Amino acid sequence: MGRATVIDGAAVAAALRQRAAEVAARLRSDIGTAPGLATVLVGDDPASQVYVRAKGRACAGSELTAFDIRLPTDISEARLVAEIEKLNHDERVDGVLVQLPLPRQIDPHRVVSTIDPAKDVDGFHPVNVGRLWSGLPTMVPCTPQGCLRLLGTVHPDLTGLNAVVLGRSNIVGKPLAALLIVADCTVTVIHSKTRDAREISRHADILIAAAGQPRMVNADWVKPGATVIDVGISPAADPEGRNRIVGDADFASVSAVAGAITPVPGGVGPMTIACLLLNTLLAACRRRGLPDPTF
Repeated sequence: MGRATVIDGAAVAAALRQRAAEVAARLRSDIGTAPGLATVLVGDDPASQVYVRAKGRACAGSELTAFDIRLPTDISEARLVAEIEKLNHDERVDGVLVQLPLPRQIDPHRVVSTIDPAKDVDGFHPVNVGRLWSGLPTMVPCTPQGCLRLLGTVHPDLTGLNAVVLGRSNIVGKPLAALLIVADCTVTVIHSKTRDAREISRHADILIAAAGQPRMVNADWVKPGATVIDVGISPAADPEGRNRIVGDADFASVSAVAGAITPVPGGVGPMTIACLLLNTLLAACRRRGLPDPTF
């Protein structure tokens, strides 16, 4: 078998951002104002700062208004909740995103539950989680949504395929399992306590690696010809000792077996931000009783 087809997430994301800009321009014309996304960053975590800056640039490139809320690390939970309540009632804001992780003194579940579900563009509010698992229209978390869109470039119809999700986080693993079930896949979720995880994954037509363990998945985990979506993003040293960003899959070995694979970087990452823009536009339309835009 030859080397796997590399799924170009950056190219797919660029097309989605272009479409988002078109929808945003039309909305600006229809409602007289640009859709708005508020990002709330607590503290000065470097990785979180990078993510928030990237989201701000994406908003600017797609003609959305970005509201950048920066709060100190020692903020109280009560004050953070009050800030979110202000955004819930701010008519300029269509989407609210609280950058995780939060400082130790703050309960992330309470914070996420404070966000208006109609503005919850991360899709983490319990109402949106419940609607997702019920197969109802909702805000779909951005990274799982991006994974499904990338899968669609290889498999226009997912019906009947065996999908294995490696990882059970609330952010990726669980919502992705729900999306795959809705798409009529047969879904297995494996995790750190799973027995014979490697053997289970070898039967997958689709393998989603979202465990947060660099290069955990090698060729022995992959069914020949399978599609591998690598959600992982971790710093690691290459053989020459240089720092690199790598995924949960060992790209060199897995790409020799798989039929298609996403690279890291340039795979799922750009899709997450693109889908955030789509969710913001979706929220803007739904809040005003307008039809859902087509992406």
